[in-house]
Amino acid sequence: MKSLLTFIMALLCTVVTAQGINDVLRFGTDNTQGTARFQSMSGAFGALGGDLSATTINPAGAAVFNNTLLTISGTHYIKDNSARYFNSVNSEINHDIDINQVGGVMVFKSNGRDSGWQKIAIAANYDVVENYENQVFISGASNQGVDNYFLENANGTPFGNLLLQENENVADAYLNIGSDLGFLDQQAFLGFFGGIIDPTVDDNATTTYIRNAEYSSVNQRLLRTSSGFNSKFTLNVAGQYEDFLYIGAAINVQNIVFEKYDEFTETGYNSGSPIQSTEFDNLLQTEGSGYSANIGAIAKLNDMVRVGVSYQTPTWYRLTDDFSQRVFSDIADVDIEQIDFNLVNRYDPYTIITPSKLTGSLALIFGKNGLLSFDYDYQDMSQAKLKTTTDVDFSIPNEDISNQLGQVSTYRLGGEYRAGRISLRGGYKFKTSPFKNTTIGDLQGYSGGIGFSFGSSRLDLAVNQTKQDVNDFLFNTGLNTPALISHTNTNATLSYTINF
Repeated sequence: MKSLLTFIMALLCTVVTAQGINDVLRFGTDNTQGTARFQSMSGAFGALGGDLSATTINPAGAAVFNNTLLTISGTHYIKDNSARYFNSVNSEINHDIDINQVGGVMVFKSNGRDSGWQKIAIAANYDVVENYENQVFISGASNQGVDNYFLENANGTPFGNLLLQENENVADAYLNIGSDLGFLDQQAFLGFFGGIIDPTVDDNATTTYIRNAEYSSVNQRLLRTSSGFNSKFTLNVAGQYEDFLYIGAAINVQNIVFEKYDEFTETGYNSGSPIQSTEFDNLLQTEGSGYSANIGAIAKLNDMVRVGVSYQTPTWYRLTDDFSQRVFSDIADVDIEQIDFNLVNRYDPYTIITPSKLTGSLALIFGKNGLLSFDYDYQDMSQAKLKTTTDVDFSIPNEDISNQLGQVSTYRLGGEYRAGRISLRGGYKFKTSPFKNTTIGDLQGYSGGIGFSFGSSRLDLAVNQTKQDVNDFLFNTGLNTPALISHTNTNATLSYTINF
């Protein structure tokens, strides 16, 4: 069994295995699952409070609680991905069950005669911001083979850079080239020793390359599997002043564990082609943590109308990537099998700073019969940044973020009708695309639910569904036709709350 080899690779600004727009959106998008009541109203709780997941939007909401309580929630995730690539359509349905929320609040009441403060609430809550368990299958007949990926990375690289040095094997050379010369030269090395590309002339100084495969079209198959989570732990303090004002603040700590595995195969070359089959697999693993803070207020204008406002600071993520590859073709070097997932490119830690978020909210309370609530979020994703403590230059990825991403507006509408011990709920959510172009479409979602009160405890059930279209490329460069993936995510959540 091969021992695990690791090394520190100095990143170039063009490295695209990680540290780019996709990572900013993957880790910077808040899709909090929340309690069943929160989900059933599409998260429109900014002016309501009284729900543990609502404190992630407006921390002042913790002071709305009248007593100490605990809530635990579990969700069944159903992800349906339909991928259209050229003339082929494939669908994958994925299921996952997880405890997505656990939290509690302690309420300390006072008479408020001297200071006006009626109560203080301290809340602690764990929520899953994003569940990454997913699988997408893409296949189709393309006129752009994977050789284009390797040619795009190789052209401009001196052929002599790709040759083995004295007493160096293929595995050592792969690691050394990545560490000393960078990601692009490392991909060129893979393409050459994988038999996919060759230099135009046998000269160490040449910087141009040709493909070895012959085709007019090729059959491509990509199975993209991801796993992991982005979770948020919130510690919240809030207070009620007199009978009309709630204010609060919170500190958020996030934990990220993410893995993405791409398994790619290509066939259908001409009968006389030296290559009849190509395999190219990539494994990315990311771990890290993030920190942010919230402040907010809710005001009761009268017995019917409440307004809320909250501000979330930028989130600072500190992340580390591990990246592994393997490649094979009919005419690959016999030692190409030395390069597998036991060889790990371990990159220097880096930081993603996602922009701040401002939320305005309005709620109408109809006594004990029900309510309507509306939230609006604003976030400028073009202000996201990549940073590192090393000498890596992120100027080009940051320029891409500034040029390609834009302002994101999120609208949430929710309602609740109460009939004795039973509550009926519904909601709607609309979120604009973070891209200035059509790379990712707008997100639209609907939700509904029911709650049963047993006096000292409550049971809530919610079902919500969101839909969004995404143009996703098989590789970051070389293959210019994306797959159109329609994501339909359905969550069924059950929550149990006990009051003390």
